[in-house]
Amino acid sequence: MEKQTRNKGGRPRKEIKRDVYITIKCTHYEKKAIESKAKAVHLSTSEYLRDLGLKGKVDLKNRSLGKEILSMTGTLNHLAANLNQIAKKRNSLDELNPLERARLNVQSIEVKQLAILIKEKLK
Repeated sequence: MEKQTRNKGGRPRKEIKRDVYITIKCTHYEKKAIESKAKAVHLSTSEYLRDLGLKGKVDLKNRSLGKEILSMTGTLNHLAANLNQIAKKRNSLDELNPLERARLNVQSIEVKQLAILIKEKLK
């Protein structure tokens, strides 16, 4: 018998945790130049310098989503989770009729699909 583990939610743990720091000294101008080049290829400064140091070049295809996009999709995912919690609570109290419960479930699925679609289109 397999023991089922309950998903506690939240952000999944990373397989490889980057927790070691390397500090460099540079002038204010050099720092701004590095930050602007990283921003131009839609990478954080750490990702830009890591790619440059390990590969000798920056791969434009392997880029992260911007803070605004991540914030927006996070908000959509949060809304979907809230809708799901509302539907679950309402279902347990039997205060909603079957049609209303179905509508809440459909809305939750639509919001989740919308978040996925936005991420795919913006890559």
